[in-house]
Amino acid sequence: MTTELRQEIDNPYIIGVPLNEQLEIFTGRTSIALRIEQLLRDRRRPPLLLYGQRRMGKTSLLNNIGKLLPSNIIPMFVDLQGAPSSASDHAGFLYNLAREMEKSAKKQGITLPSLAREVLKSDPFTYFSEWLDKVEQALEQNTALLALDEFEVLDNALVKGRFDEQDVLGMLRHLIQHRPRFKVLLAGSHTIEEYQRWASYLINVQVVHISYLKEAEARQLIERPVKDFTLRYEPNAVERVLQLTRCHPFLVQLLCAEIIVLKNEQDPSIRRLATLADVEASIPEALKSGGFFFADIQNNQVEATGQAILRFIAAQGEGAIVSRQTLLQQFPDADITFNLLLQRELIEEVDDGYGFQVELIRRWFV
Repeated sequence: MTTELRQEIDNPYIIGVPLNEQLEIFTGRTSIALRIEQLLRDRRRPPLLLYGQRRMGKTSLLNNIGKLLPSNIIPMFVDLQGAPSSASDHAGFLYNLAREMEKSAKKQGITLPSLAREVLKSDPFTYFSEWLDKVEQALEQNTALLALDEFEVLDNALVKGRFDEQDVLGMLRHLIQHRPRFKVLLAGSHTIEEYQRWASYLINVQVVHISYLKEAEARQLIERPVKDFTLRYEPNAVERVLQLTRCHPFLVQLLCAEIIVLKNEQDPSIRRLATLADVEASIPEALKSGGFFFADIQNNQVEATGQAILRFIAAQGEGAIVSRQTLLQQFPDADITFNLLLQRELIEEVDDGYGFQVELIRRWFV
């Protein structure tokens, strides 16, 4: 027992990469899976958009969705950030799409026919459509859920003119309308309204919003991330983690990972209990090691006025709500920016003012 107490605490947290289906740490999200399941049963077969901020766990959910949905729904997960969107022509795009679908189905125990790249050269969309006929036969009574992650990346390829919008989005629309065995789900950190061209092809898209974990799910991630987890938390330490992260799945993992690093440096006699002081001491390290997450918000999600507004609110201290009037005096004509910050879920309206949604993000902007 004493040797066990002297040992380091294993760090189960995974920072910066999506959780695959082998990882025990994936937590919760059953209510979102249920909502997806209900929409998949909808006779109108609407396309779905899984929408949420970066690092909110969209890809982790898609990786694990097979476990959460009925077994007659076969997820075919395609990461558009990978090979499909970087292909040089339509044949390459469709070949890579088919390959990803095949690999994904195999994980669910379904073997799809393969599609040779050569075949696609002369008339890519016709041959792809014929391949989909064979896929439908292979599915038998099952339904395929074609989940396209990071749809914005494909949009970039359309903007650059690498693929033809009518061909690619038209193919998707045709699939949705004419192949009842297929359901299509896009995932991204933008709404379809931000991509007008998609809106005109994907009629009556249903949005499934993925946001913070439920409090009970976040507690489980803090206190029991895996079986036989050896670190215990004082109750006020758990409350503080919830307060600092607002149950944001990435930030909970980030902060808890740093708490374990800190505990492992301490004397074995106090190593197994995390206190409020430990949580506070881990904040600066979390801001450092999660720098890529915070920098992405600063550099890619808001422009200069947005950054200035965030710094101004951040300077007012933890939990501060700044009145709309004060902000408009400081930043006249910033209405569009406020709406963008609200949409990006960085700030929220409280009474007649604005405050940060997540304290750790506020700390970064101080």
